[in-house]
Amino acid sequence: MSDVGSEYFEDEQGYIGEYEGDRSEAGERHGVGRAVLPNGDTYQGMYEHGKRSGQGTYRFKNGSRYIGEYYMNQKHGQGIFYYPDGSVYEGSWVGDQRQGHGLYTYPNGDTYDGKWLQHQRHGQGVYTHHDTGSKYVGMWVMGKMESAGELIHLNHQFQGTFHNNNPSGPGKYVFDIGCEQHGEYIQVDQDKGETEEEEPVNTAILKWKPKAVTPLSVCTPAKDHTPPGQGLSGEKKDQTILEEQNGEQSPTPENN
Repeated sequence: MSDVGSEYFEDEQGYIGEYEGDRSEAGERHGVGRAVLPNGDTYQGMYEHGKRSGQGTYRFKNGSRYIGEYYMNQKHGQGIFYYPDGSVYEGSWVGDQRQGHGLYTYPNGDTYDGKWLQHQRHGQGVYTHHDTGSKYVGMWVMGKMESAGELIHLNHQFQGTFHNNNPSGPGKYVFDIGCEQHGEYIQVDQDKGETEEEEPVNTAILKWKPKAVTPLSVCTPAKDHTPPGQGLSGEKKDQTILEEQNGEQSPTPENN
């Protein structure tokens, strides 16, 4: 059973759009159909008892597009959403929200591949920065880097704990030169000075406090072939390189 035409509420609430497609014996949209909503959005796909249910394509008037599964008029199951800013999400949906595992590609080329909860990055996931190739691998809590994780860069990485998108507490830097630097991130108050009308302002900043440099436990450090009495010792060379890295901050992920 199918029909073509416009529909109105019987209680005269107004125009609710156009529908062309299958109907049940009770007159409900049921089966394959195409609808034009009052706001200009369109839907083409499966219906069950008057609701979008099953595979379908929903096109928004603003240029967004969703291709995937529906249940009771909500995005539910696997689907791809194309946003008007150029970003794309492909993965699991629950009750119209990104939830479960999914891959989000941001307008700047960054990507997040991992778990979601209520539209937020939540659980284990990998955020990759397109420009630098740096990535964060670890836990997320409601959109922020939290708990155990790793920041992986071109020639070194940081392993430790994160809080509110920043390293926090004990951790270590692992370098391709064959050594590790153990230490911790601490908060240090920075005095911003004062004006004639304001009291002194203190701002807390993160600072890496190194404690020890050790060779990698999984490999044997290369022998130092520097002639005696020339140059720095191997440990001091490592320390110099590590000190150059200490000022590096963790990359901030793009908001979705």
